[in-house]
Amino acid sequence: MLKTQTPSAREAAPRRVQDIVFDPSAWQQVLQLIRTQQPALNRVWFDQMVPRQLTTGVIQVTVPTQAQLNFCQSHCQQPFTTAAQQVTGRLVSVSFHCEQIISGGVFNEGDQPLPLSPDYTFENFVTGPCNRLPHAASVAVAEQPGKAYNPLFIHGGVGLGKTHLLQAVCQKLLERNGDSRILYLSCDSFINQYIQAVSTGEMQQFRNRYRHVDVLVIDDIHFLTAKEQSQEEFFHTFNTLYQLQKQIILSADCPPSEIPALEERLVSRFNWGLVARIEKPCYETRCAILQKKARMRGMALPEEVTCYIASKIENNTRELEGAITKIQGMSLLQNGLIDLDLAKAALGESGSSEQKRITVQQIMDAVTKYYNVRPADLQSKKRHKSIAFPRQVCMYLARRHTRYSLEEIGGYFGGRDHTTVLHAIRTVDQDCTNDKEIAGQVNHIEALVIG
Repeated sequence: MLKTQTPSAREAAPRRVQDIVFDPSAWQQVLQLIRTQQPALNRVWFDQMVPRQLTTGVIQVTVPTQAQLNFCQSHCQQPFTTAAQQVTGRLVSVSFHCEQIISGGVFNEGDQPLPLSPDYTFENFVTGPCNRLPHAASVAVAEQPGKAYNPLFIHGGVGLGKTHLLQAVCQKLLERNGDSRILYLSCDSFINQYIQAVSTGEMQQFRNRYRHVDVLVIDDIHFLTAKEQSQEEFFHTFNTLYQLQKQIILSADCPPSEIPALEERLVSRFNWGLVARIEKPCYETRCAILQKKARMRGMALPEEVTCYIASKIENNTRELEGAITKIQGMSLLQNGLIDLDLAKAALGESGSSEQKRITVQQIMDAVTKYYNVRPADLQSKKRHKSIAFPRQVCMYLARRHTRYSLEEIGGYFGGRDHTTVLHAIRTVDQDCTNDKEIAGQVNHIEALVIG
């Protein structure tokens, strides 16, 4: 499994460690162990890895791209080291490297490189009626940054692919121009950095960091709501980059006009370019997503299993991916066999005692149907009681039946902060205690959700 290089006739000294190369057949055994023992970790591009040499007990493995290197360093170091030790019987370790050198990059807080996922590329994004416009716009921006659509504003619910598109743009830009400097972070990080810069008197450094980039990408921009000073700073940052024809890409859970307490001048600027909405994937798109996710992991997903999962999970791609992960893990108990019975068991049917997982979208559907309001109203700025109370009921039930934090629940309902969500929960709880009619309404909706 370990093979030494053939020494020259003049060489008399013992072979040094750096003269040992790792046998390719042994590396295939390592990959097979990973596929067997860590199925959720496996990716088809693992076959492109090249074990170069074994130096001082370290197997140096080269991967094709920087994003793949980030993935390997974040998730694969220990699993691959364990597998290599099993194969060789020696205390070796695995180190990942990439020969692709870029002078630019994607950065976040503190100007540290931001790990991008190799899964989040345009090639791995499944298009359909629900997302065709934002996908096409993202591709156009990647080809002509600062010219095609500026800013590009993508909005939609949780887990529908906003982050995927944002990262895909970043990776394509770097592929086309390795010198590009891209700042990609969450809105929460922007706000925290601004507060820290104010408190430490480093506003000039803060402004230099944000106003001297080629591309600014901010996820969940709706968290700027009610942050007056942060909005002021972002307004000037936006203007500077826009005038320099630098690309700005933003994402949110609702369109600019529905972000609560957002200054009109920012709403206006967010609408200057293209505002594109991602909707829930249709049945056919869900099937295509499942097949794509399975192929990425080297998984063979039978058609009947694909159709079954797509019919049961309707809300977002994260839940679809979670189902694949669970099915893949359970298949190990059946020697890798995946069939319809396994899928039913994995999703909580066929005698499984697993509790039904309730989503915020299911709660919204039940509440909007009961009170005859539109989902867009619940996520809007409207405060009329006919809208505000159903919204509060949604927040109350989301807190009771999901694992989302107060901040995450607030983000789902128009970017409201955790104090607003907490107030809603307390209001509904008190109303249920004091008013039997309201208690009956909430209990009825809850029964619809639980099914």
